[in-house]
Amino acid sequence: MNYINSYCHISNSAIKINGTISNSYEAMPIDEVIKAIYLSLDLKYSKFHKMDQLSKIAFLGIELMKQANPEISKYGENDIALLFSNSKSSAATDIKFQESYANGGIPSPSLFVYTLPNILIGEIAIRNKWYGENMFTVSNLFDAKYYAEYANILIKKSAEAVLGGWINVNEDKIEAFFFFVTKKDLKQLNLPLNTETLDKIYKGV
Repeated sequence: MNYINSYCHISNSAIKINGTISNSYEAMPIDEVIKAIYLSLDLKYSKFHKMDQLSKIAFLGIELMKQANPEISKYGENDIALLFSNSKSSAATDIKFQESYANGGIPSPSLFVYTLPNILIGEIAIRNKWYGENMFTVSNLFDAKYYAEYANILIKKSAEAVLGGWINVNEDKIEAFFFFVTKKDLKQLNLPLNTETLDKIYKGV
């Protein structure tokens, strides 16, 4: 049996850790949400400011998970697999990149780097020195069955734990959900990793 030991939601108006609101605020634009979370975590990471919105939110989501569950930081470099997905790919950044060279402008190299959504995994891996397996896929909807089955496969194969995430940035709306799975009982939430449980906590039921 593998276990979901912590999870986190980020929206334009709140942060929820394990289903409980940890920070709430009036609905704000994406950049303001990002700034508020970054400042609340008291981070000093200069590379963060060069990232696109998608990578920033994924980065902050993992930082929030680490703060809520310190066990995450105790795993070795090759122990944690990263499993991410969304429905919009890097569309928001793609549009900004296209706009950067519209009307004869010069294409922005700093934006071009982020026109692939899996770059966010690289940013997380560099920050945390996690070099385990990783996967980013694009799906129309959050697929709890996919996450549960793939996480179980990764743990059975080589990983000690899996950090999963579903993250969309679209028309100034944030939809982000992160979860941490282990193959051992950490004496925390210890929710069974299966389709029903994962779908339930994603929906906040």
